[in-house]
Amino acid sequence: MDKTRIDQIVDHHGAEPSSLIQVLLQIQSENNWLPKAALEQVSTRLNVPLTRVQHIATFYKAFSLVPKGRHGVHICMGTACHVRGAARVLDAVQDVTGINPGETDLELKFSLETVSCLGCCALGPVVEIDGKTHGKMTPGEAVDVLKNYD
Repeated sequence: MDKTRIDQIVDHHGAEPSSLIQVLLQIQSENNWLPKAALEQVSTRLNVPLTRVQHIATFYKAFSLVPKGRHGVHICMGTACHVRGAARVLDAVQDVTGINPGETDLELKFSLETVSCLGCCALGPVVEIDGKTHGKMTPGEAVDVLKNYD
């Protein structure tokens, strides 16, 4: 992410220290992660100590300090999904992507996470990709769904 875009984001939010979280959220949304150079520039522009910016960026789970894939894959491992075969779905997704939960593939295509509940227990096992819910998944269906994402 270039410095000009970061400046535009900061300006859009009024360049006030109180807008720190909103600025970081927008950078994260557009860039999929928060590079150190971006944190430093935000710190300077908002006149907020870099340690404070880093504290916020590491405190909230919504932020990532490492590159994330273009597509976020979340697999529910809650009780309802677990008893319906979520572990097998996870195994299939790991096999096809080559990554484990908490990792991103080398092409920055997918980031894989497991979650405790996605709030749609009747649809279990559930896979969520980029916010879109895919319910009653089998291992094969999960692999087929992933093929639709470039």
